[in-house]
Amino acid sequence: MRIITWLDWFNSVSLLPISHPRAAEVAPTLTRAALLEAIHCVAKDGRIHRGARCLRFIGMRMPLGLPAALVLWIPGVIWIAERIYMWLSRNRHLLSRLFGCKEACAIMPARRRANEEQARAE
Repeated sequence: MRIITWLDWFNSVSLLPISHPRAAEVAPTLTRAALLEAIHCVAKDGRIHRGARCLRFIGMRMPLGLPAALVLWIPGVIWIAERIYMWLSRNRHLLSRLFGCKEACAIMPARRRANEEQARAE
């Protein structure tokens, strides 16, 4: 998630932790289990994108994410990306034990953004 805060130059995305009380208000149809299973994003029109489709959606709104997001629009690529995302998501605890995040997370701190500070305060 930290990488998203750094790629979002225009603050077009607001990150909201699952533990935040407003999470249920923003997406009342999503269960806690569904939120733990994959990343989700809620578009301004209320549509909910999850997993690889979520990454494609937010990638289209970030200059450095645009090339990857455009690749995900090629027919068939999103299907493959969703399978890879599901595998990574299911095995994220094992992968974090194998590869860890100690040094990478220390190098790249979370970026504080005004739009998220307001959401957390509400």
